[in-house]
Amino acid sequence: MRILFMGTPDFAAVSLKRLVEDGHEICGVFTQPDKPRNRNKVTFSPVKEYALSQGLTVYQPLKMRDGEALRIVQSLDPELIVVVAYGRILPKEILDAPKLGCVNVHASILPKYRGSAPINWAILYGEEETGVSIMYMAEALDAGDVIRVAKTAIDPEEDLPTLWDRLALLGAQALSETIPTLLDGTAERTPQDDSQMTYAPMLSRELSPIDWNKSSREIRNQVRGLIPWPCASAELAGQRFKIYHTELGNETVKAPGTILSAGKKGIEVVCGDGRSIYLTEIQAEGGKRMAAAAYLLGHPISI
Repeated sequence: MRILFMGTPDFAAVSLKRLVEDGHEICGVFTQPDKPRNRNKVTFSPVKEYALSQGLTVYQPLKMRDGEALRIVQSLDPELIVVVAYGRILPKEILDAPKLGCVNVHASILPKYRGSAPINWAILYGEEETGVSIMYMAEALDAGDVIRVAKTAIDPEEDLPTLWDRLALLGAQALSETIPTLLDGTAERTPQDDSQMTYAPMLSRELSPIDWNKSSREIRNQVRGLIPWPCASAELAGQRFKIYHTELGNETVKAPGTILSAGKKGIEVVCGDGRSIYLTEIQAEGGKRMAAAAYLLGHPISI
């Protein structure tokens, strides 16, 4: 099939790679404009890096509604547009351009977690299951009819980077299985139940500070769901830390936020449900990410 691919992060690059391996004709690749890294270098998106490695033509329009992007799409004449975490809203004229339409790979079980950060919010809210939805694109955000859903359990110890990588592979597989059904006309088309919709907004630094009055489960979910950015954070013994990994501790009657111990197992802090957690991997402000036990060797905390 002649496919125009649109995507930006490594999550999207996995799907593009699968399309290439499946033998589809990738007539072009849209990705976000390059980002400046310093005065002399710029950073390419993972999708652009992979596309160039395969000799694919890359387009990086600054706008989607000034007519230029539409002219490119029309000149490429794709049968299908595949969008995976592109980061841009497509106008109706582009959605309507290919004869088989536009499909999107979205990392949630729609209609739950529409929006830009579905994987993070599934972890933050303590979901036990998530997945990937292949859907027809509509003008409303992530509201198109669903073609296929692939589900997977979330391990209670799984953090964002691990789940991200698993869902990228799951999405690529689901996309690969969907395309033949688009060609032969057997693809399902299930409207979403808008009454069940939840939203997964962009992350912000306001989500970082840990509130020790919350339960140990909520705080551990916060840590797992905010890696690698903006990261859960806490001020302990006058020092601010980013928190990367925790382990469940002990029952206690001490007040939330109390440091119970600081040693080989990490920094043990009381949560609001009468349980403690060990902060086992941390990064002090201005320092490097490391095991808490290693940090404590040079920076002991008095209890």
